[in-house]
Amino acid sequence: MEETSHLELPHPAADVLDHVGYRLKRAHAALRGAMDQVLREHGLTVPQYACLEVLAARPGMSNADLARATFVTRQSMNVVLRGLQDQGLLTRPATVDTGRARPASLTDEGMRRLKGAQKAVYAIETRMVHAIPVERLTALLEDLDRLAQALTD
Repeated sequence: MEETSHLELPHPAADVLDHVGYRLKRAHAALRGAMDQVLREHGLTVPQYACLEVLAARPGMSNADLARATFVTRQSMNVVLRGLQDQGLLTRPATVDTGRARPASLTDEGMRRLKGAQKAVYAIETRMVHAIPVERLTALLEDLDRLAQALTD
């Protein structure tokens, strides 16, 4: 087993609980928990909600595009889409003329359910944003983008 005492730390935090990655994960877990709780009242999961949000903004997206936009695998998105379709919240054609992608669109009921869930989710985001001084919000968003970009380069 390799000894870790001589490894170079990524930054000066002496405690792993103070590492950037840990703090990001803690914030993500808090957001996910809060969203799980309020979305349950709307009969939705976080991936289902994310799918509805994206489809409302970009109707006709394929399974693969939705999976990328909502940070799940294509297989998981297929399950999400089937569940939403079974609830009557979106439609997809049974077949397509070319290719395999079956574009999804929200139904009126899907839009109604999304609007109700948005109020609850946006209230959570408002709570988060209000915890940051307004003059620091733009910098925080830019920093989060830089962190993500650093890991995809």
